[in-house]
Amino acid sequence: MSDTPKFEVIDRRKFKAAEEEKESHAAAQQVETAPAMPETPSAGPQLVVNEHKSVAAPEQTLPTQASPEPALDDQAAQDYPPAPTAEESREQKMAYDASAQRLEEIVRAQNPAVGAQPPMTFEHLVQQFYVSAMIQMGAGAQDGQRPRVDILGARTTIDLLGVLAEKTRGNLTEAEDRALQTVLFEARMAFMELTSMINLQAMQTPQPPPPGKR
Repeated sequence: MSDTPKFEVIDRRKFKAAEEEKESHAAAQQVETAPAMPETPSAGPQLVVNEHKSVAAPEQTLPTQASPEPALDDQAAQDYPPAPTAEESREQKMAYDASAQRLEEIVRAQNPAVGAQPPMTFEHLVQQFYVSAMIQMGAGAQDGQRPRVDILGARTTIDLLGVLAEKTRGNLTEAEDRALQTVLFEARMAFMELTSMINLQAMQTPQPPPPGKR
């Protein structure tokens, strides 16, 4: 609400009419001894009141700030249950590490040649996305087999790499950022080459005649 005081213009014609009525009543009781003098306008500014519109000082209103719409991330976060507490996350991490350690011991007991698994790093995450995208674009097919292409799935994986690059900007080491940018560049180039081949094949494929025509 604005702190600017509001001003109200009072129509003083009612008071003036009452005063004139009293003066005319007093003048009727007296004998007129002099001719009526022309009425002279009163000095000073005169307030003119519009009979149809009320005159009031413009109220100064501060611009109201529109409440921002909830961001897409906020709307998506509402679909998730409440986040676990720090104690719950710590206990779960310990239980997870213990379970992974027991599984690794079982695998090494059955195959002693298998060494310990290296710890996961950011480069492993980037490479996992890259390998998934390339497989979806038909890479890794055996000789003599027709590659199976999931072009829409590849696009999703590459877009996820783009989201990862956007969200981690400024928080990566130089080596991590170089690996991410290189992988993202190569995956996008492979996608564009594949879509160009798909478009070319679509243009060369004869279109069926319209229904009703032979």
